Amino acid sequence: MITNMIVLSIETSCDDTAISIIKAKSSKKLDYANFEVLSDLTASQIEIHRPYGGVFPAVAKREHQKTLVPLLIKSLKKANLLKESKTIDNKKISKIKKNLEKNEELFLQLKEFLTKYQIKDINKIAVTIGPGLEPCLYTGINLAKSLSYYYNIPLVGVNHLEGHILSSFLSPHEDLELPAIALIVSGGNTQLIYFEKIGKYRIIGETKDDAAGECFDKTARILGLNYPGGPEISKKAKECKSNIYNITLPRPMINDKNYDFSFSGLKTAVLYHSKKNKITDDYIKEMSLEIESSIVDVLVDKTLRAIDEYKAKSLLLGGGVSANQKLIKEFKKKTKVKLFIPNKKYTGDNASMIGLVSIYSPNIKKIIKPISNLKINE
Repeated sequence: MITNMIVLSIETSCDDTAISIIKAKSSKKLDYANFEVLSDLTASQIEIHRPYGGVFPAVAKREHQKTLVPLLIKSLKKANLLKESKTIDNKKISKIKKNLEKNEELFLQLKEFLTKYQIKDINKIAVTIGPGLEPCLYTGINLAKSLSYYYNIPLVGVNHLEGHILSSFLSPHEDLELPAIALIVSGGNTQLIYFEKIGKYRIIGETKDDAAGECFDKTARILGLNYPGGPEISKKAKECKSNIYNITLPRPMINDKNYDFSFSGLKTAVLYHSKKNKITDDYIKEMSLEIESSIVDVLVDKTLRAIDEYKAKSLLLGGGVSANQKLIKEFKKKTKVKLFIPNKKYTGDNASMIGLVSIYSPNIKKIIKPISNLKINE
């Protein structure tokens, strides 16, 4: 059992820059009472990527480089774990500079931080190592490795999707009964996972093309709605009061016996239908309602069948689309097992879920322990 461990975690898998600090009171059992979130900060890039209608990796990387160190300072101050530095290790700073030669902006901010501050009481640094956009991931990894090297703090790598699986445990919850089924639905991932125990998972179904969140984004773009598409389509769907166009979209793969998904055909159906009709406000509302219904119907149907086949006792939701109110309503109405839904602030990409995995899961990868060599990949 590990007690009173403080973990600094970093998440930069896509377009959210996130840093969190968690204090684990006990790692024997995954329970809300066994840890405390000392700080949880996220800097969103939504407004920056909105003109592109999606995440532009090079822009996301640049924004991470600009945001990481200021967010780190703010997070450490909030947790009261930052003090002024009395000693400076110029040899280590020189080595970090060499390894960050392609990340000059990040290095200059980090150098100022290292010469000005001392981190206190951090026992472990956790960082997302995938899946995600490589330019974004490596920005967070570069910062984590540099901090680990300079302060000689053990560093571990965490799977982003395992973070989403455990994200509902960041809020008060019932006791988890196993086995369980986890449904991860986000902009980049749609997976059904058999959850035998913490750290032991098996993917039983996943998308063959577009993820559910990606489908929301692409269909929203067709309708002229803003990015991200999920909240925009849900908003319009709730406003729908008519059925002038009598729209019926396919429910892709809903009758297939497997647990895989495919949403690219749904996007294509929306595109063809919209070309044949005038895009009025009523049309957008009716189409939004049918898009949301189609996606939710497929997700719910396949998940419920998986619960029955695998005799699951719990269902866990995770990922940005798990905040969709229609999806939650359908699961609450139709599932007979314990339902675990993340707090809305933990449905998207966040660093607290990464810290949680680093405490409770046996899957964490020891990147460097202790720090003896600083090798940063580009």
